Amino acid sequence: QVQLVQSGGGLVQPGGSLRLSCAASGLPLDSSVIGWFRQAPGKEREGVSCINSSDGFSDGFAHFIDSVKGRFTISKRNAENTVWLQMIRLKPEDTAVYYCAAGGICTVVGGKLTLDAADFGSWGQGIQVTVSS
Repeated sequence: QVQLVQSGGGLVQPGGSLRLSCAASGLPLDSSVIGWFRQAPGKEREGVSCINSSDGFSDGFAHFIDSVKGRFTISKRNAENTVWLQMIRLKPEDTAVYYCAAGGICTVVGGKLTLDAADFGSWGQGIQVTVSS
């Protein structure tokens, strides 16, 4: 049984940083596409970033939507079967419940990331990120 357990959310002031973790069991992350989504109150779930599976040469390439490029990064430690989403220079509009998901498709067309939540079969429990002064 696949289980994704998230941690690391919280309240931070604008300009601050947070690191979210997503620890997996029952699924080797190095061979899975991992996506990060967020859902703000009253809005649809939005794909934020993804990292492809490891290919023997790298841990996988990460992609981001334009609004978080340069502020969010993904790192992965296969030995711990954990993926992290590092967020810096956070803005109030980043406030949302963040989810990690596994097993989906990471599509980039013309430099634009497209993530469809319906493609991902395993989900973390979600964690609140609030950016407010």
